[in-house]
Amino acid sequence: MLKGIKTWFILKNSGKIGPKGRFYRKSLIMFLIVASIPGLITGGLVYGIAGGRLESELLHLHNKQIEQRARNIDAELTNLELMLSHWAFDSKFDISLENLNFIRDFEKAHDITKTLLVMQGSNTMNKLVGLYLGGADQPVLFDPEYEAITSKPVLDIYEGLLRSDKVTYWTEMAFDPQRPLAKDLTLVHHIPGGSLHPFGALLIRLDNEKVGDMLRTMTPYDGGETFFLQDNGMLQASTGGNTQESPFIAELKEEITSRGSGQGSFFFDWNGSTYTVTFGKFSRIADSWTYVSASPISSITAPVVFISKLIFAVSLSALLLAALLAWLASRSMYSPVNRLMTVLMAGKAFPQEQDDEFSLIERQWHNLNRESTELHSKLSEQLPYVKESFLHQLLHGHLYAYSEEDLLERMERYKWKVDNHRFIVLYMQLTGITSLEGKFKYGDEGLVTFAAVNMIEEFASQHFEQSKTINFHDLAAGMLLIVPKDGSYAQELQEFGEELTHAVNLILKMRLTIAISEPTDIISNIPLSFEGAKHAASQRNFENENQMIDIGRLHASGERAEEPQYPFTLEREFIQALRTGQESDAYGLLCDFLNALSCKGAKAVDVQQGMLHLLGSVQHAIMVSGIQPTRLFKCANMYEQLSQIREPQLILTWFQERVCEPFLKELGGRSDSQVKRLIEQAMIYLQQNYMKDISLDNCADHIGTNPFFLSKSFKQVTGKNFIDYLTGLRLDKAKELLRESALKINDVAEQVGYQHSYFNRIFKKLEGMTPSRYRELTQAE
Repeated sequence: MLKGIKTWFILKNSGKIGPKGRFYRKSLIMFLIVASIPGLITGGLVYGIAGGRLESELLHLHNKQIEQRARNIDAELTNLELMLSHWAFDSKFDISLENLNFIRDFEKAHDITKTLLVMQGSNTMNKLVGLYLGGADQPVLFDPEYEAITSKPVLDIYEGLLRSDKVTYWTEMAFDPQRPLAKDLTLVHHIPGGSLHPFGALLIRLDNEKVGDMLRTMTPYDGGETFFLQDNGMLQASTGGNTQESPFIAELKEEITSRGSGQGSFFFDWNGSTYTVTFGKFSRIADSWTYVSASPISSITAPVVFISKLIFAVSLSALLLAALLAWLASRSMYSPVNRLMTVLMAGKAFPQEQDDEFSLIERQWHNLNRESTELHSKLSEQLPYVKESFLHQLLHGHLYAYSEEDLLERMERYKWKVDNHRFIVLYMQLTGITSLEGKFKYGDEGLVTFAAVNMIEEFASQHFEQSKTINFHDLAAGMLLIVPKDGSYAQELQEFGEELTHAVNLILKMRLTIAISEPTDIISNIPLSFEGAKHAASQRNFENENQMIDIGRLHASGERAEEPQYPFTLEREFIQALRTGQESDAYGLLCDFLNALSCKGAKAVDVQQGMLHLLGSVQHAIMVSGIQPTRLFKCANMYEQLSQIREPQLILTWFQERVCEPFLKELGGRSDSQVKRLIEQAMIYLQQNYMKDISLDNCADHIGTNPFFLSKSFKQVTGKNFIDYLTGLRLDKAKELLRESALKINDVAEQVGYQHSYFNRIFKKLEGMTPSRYRELTQAE
């Protein structure tokens, strides 16, 4: 209003407004009064009916709303029950867990912990997902980390879960003996699923605060109470997050019980306030719950009463304001030309010139048209960057929420011709940055990629009408081609790849791998095509040569190359050299290991996976030696770093500098060279005589020391005691014979220094299966 008054005075002073007659003043006042009357009448009617039939109507609507929210909560609890039943019948929780030694089989314990964490994160109400395994000499608990139960009160609590005759049930229980009142709403399922003699239980403990939040969704207004009751009248959960009954809840329970019906709604008076109460039932596993929602009626009607009063007050204010505006605007009224000038001037002061209004309008229009042209020019300059950003998001799947129509509209807005066209994604990867003939060195990836992208765009513009290249700055680039559906593009792609490859070889002195996706007609499938092209590029031969991989031809051929063999022997020798501190031998074996992986015809993904497997074995050896890898590597994600390296020489250098050197330095500080040489001689003696009947005493005699010193030093240097190392050596050789030979089990046992019966027993104890079963599984793979 103040802005309007200010504008009126400006126009008045500039002489643009003239006086109006009495008819205008009377009409204006009458119009404003008439416009205010409907508001007054509406406010009065709303205020009048708010306390009448509105209460019953709102009660009915409130009842329907609570029933709908109760169904949602019922569905959420049902999903929890179905999820727990599904996992209880999963093979991860079968009979094999009953007598499993989790300390020895730590990988199984780690797998169970990961599974429980996945289950725990599947629902926001989950406070903790645990696994209790009883029936063994030492009951264990995963919550979700593994721990043995040594406390008798804690054991009694979890054993009580198994004494129920129900396989799946809800319960309210305190799991901390020192806090008996801190109870959690818990869903329990005996395992193995379907067994008549369960020995454990899967349990989901719900967060009391989240349960309270869930119940508060059934109380849409401030105040009131929502809670669950069991059939026996016990309080199961409430918005307060506990099972303590308040006087209000106790009175409500009596009222609901007296009604004798399974569901309904009614008014309830308590402490001078009226509440709307809605209650009903939903079935749980082996039980039935009653939900009760009570909300103050004032919380329902107060907003309506407030709005009606507000309408009434606004209408009165409007009437007073109308009288004021009528008095202010009684002498003049804005003309269409004046309104147009106000819009065009956009709040600027009117110039004190003698030009008429139309001259001012014309001049302002030319100014706005010039600004529009400049903005259009800037948009044209920024369009390539906008298109690159859009394509980057599209390739990486960040636009998954957009429909096909939205993507089509955006691409057309960016001046792409997409109607009756197909889309092809190319993924290009440069290799050989560390080769002797290369012009660049490690650290120049961004510069090399920038030069390559410029070359790609130049050659693409010569062969294709529509293309866009994305720079990934890591010796890789992506390109989207838009080609006509009825056109031929195979020859153009071949010529483009050959010319680009030749230019990269000649100018950058590097090799190029081009992966071509299958064409697609759907824009939303472009991210899948991009991932397919990246995957195909990872299947390139590891040799430093140019390669062009067409996914369509690759699928059509159906050829399967011979899978390379993993060099287990070199891995074992390399890890042994690391453990004994033989730096030069370790580096030589590492080089031989990488050469064995990257032999003729090896795929890049196979070499990368092989080196990742070696990294895992080395980290295992480091932990066995008593060194914590996270501390040794300063909490760096070594797997992520290694997976980003594609060059053989860079992989070798990274392994030596980031993995071997820190470990050897740490190991050198723990054991002197003389002790390590003695242990090396003992290890060589064991490797050469493991098939014989050898002991700690004769090994100590062989290397010239006493058994006590040998046992202590062996554990210190290798991280294993003498007999465990010998047993592991024999079993590794036995598994190799079982995999790669057709010898009988008796012959395999004799060749590794065991009697047949003892060999079967110790093999099953350490590997979890018999030798015959191990041979069947490895041959099947």
